Amino acid sequence: MSQKNKASKKELSPIDVYKLLPKTNCKECGEENCMAFATKIVNREAQIDQCLPLLEEKHSKAYNQLKEMLKPPVKEVVVGIGEKAVNLGGKLVMYRHEFTYFNPTAIALDVTDDMSEEELMNRINKTQNWNYEYIGYTLKLDMIAVRSTSNDPEKFKSVVKKIIHNTKLPLILCSLNPNIIEAGLMAAPKHKSLIYSATTENWKSMAELSLMYNCPLVVSAPNNLSTLFSLTKTLLAYGVEDLVLDPGTFANEGLTDTLNNFTMLRRAATKNGEELAGFPLLGIPMVVWNEQGSTADELIKWREAYIASSLIIRFADIIIIHGIDGWSLLPIAVLRQNIYTDPRKPVAVEAGLKEFGNPDENSPVFFTTNFALTYYTVASDIENSKLNAYLIVVDTEGSAVDSGVAGRKLTAETVAEAIKETGIETKVKHKKIIIPGKASRISGEIEELSGWKVQVGPRDSSEIPKYLQDKWQP
Repeated sequence: MSQKNKASKKELSPIDVYKLLPKTNCKECGEENCMAFATKIVNREAQIDQCLPLLEEKHSKAYNQLKEMLKPPVKEVVVGIGEKAVNLGGKLVMYRHEFTYFNPTAIALDVTDDMSEEELMNRINKTQNWNYEYIGYTLKLDMIAVRSTSNDPEKFKSVVKKIIHNTKLPLILCSLNPNIIEAGLMAAPKHKSLIYSATTENWKSMAELSLMYNCPLVVSAPNNLSTLFSLTKTLLAYGVEDLVLDPGTFANEGLTDTLNNFTMLRRAATKNGEELAGFPLLGIPMVVWNEQGSTADELIKWREAYIASSLIIRFADIIIIHGIDGWSLLPIAVLRQNIYTDPRKPVAVEAGLKEFGNPDENSPVFFTTNFALTYYTVASDIENSKLNAYLIVVDTEGSAVDSGVAGRKLTAETVAEAIKETGIETKVKHKKIIIPGKASRISGEIEELSGWKVQVGPRDSSEIPKYLQDKWQP
């Protein structure tokens, strides 16, 4: 293994970056000085191209040094074109607590060139239309994997044409036969599809196709990391730079080896600076469908879902799955979103006044915090109850109600200020506010500071309808 890049990116300090900046403190980057900009660079909150003096010819050496210094241990590989293009890899660290994860694991659903047109179109439409609203985010699927099961180049080419005419999602062209892959690339020559895959038997032909069509290439050596490194080194020497590594995905007894291989590859890249491991990783949970035997489809889908979840946790940058049921896709997508949320920043929504239904001057007024999970839970319960109500969202820097009270992020002062700033006093005539049960300890202070009568509501927002029925009077 090569040892050219031993310095972990997380060890960079603002001083390392500052030394290579022009040090003009010109503020053209939007920061007060070059040190502040260097700090933003290290935290990946700014790009070096924002430093205009650095782009001048006289600073080209420093610019190139910074580019190399800031290069992530796991290379970023782009698949597809336009707004639907998917960025794979680009990881800086092994573990999420060390730093933010970038570029969420891409989820691809498969189709084959043997499917009927009806089934093909159904899977395409489900893939591109599947979405779920989750604490302010819209969860979606990312790619379509086109598998050649017919081994017929013309048939594969025809199916790829149909797909690109019906979706802009990026494609993975799947076959070990270079003639099949070439037919698919001819159908979508400028779509920058991901080619799956190069092996010890076909690597040269696949490399030539990758270079000819400017497409990223998967390197595959199931459960053999030595061969995977050897192939990767050969392909890099041949001129192919955008690679994705497939160390193999195995179900049942082979799952342990699978997860170990993914872990060792990511550790080699991020901890040991092994450049041959520094590429996005591909997992294929749909392998469970090859071992189904007499197993019921529901059980296979469940097994596929837990393997997909395991691979997302264990550093996969892209996965290919077959099951398309909402109940199996949703936990995978939610897990991905949770892992790829910046742990340094609370998931918060915008503070302010929200209206539900058609509230009037007699409608109840509630408040909650701007912690996204809290807000969307309360909002969902109010909406589902068909209530006409006002909801004041108090800025607690992303804290929930109980932790906000305990940490002094949610205080009587912040609530009183929110009441004033939202202008709710001009919308209702009763001056009564229903507060969360978990904020009961500050109810007296809220009354004193705001001048509003406080009613302590339920601890669980699902009980709001019953509470209003029993205790609300404007």
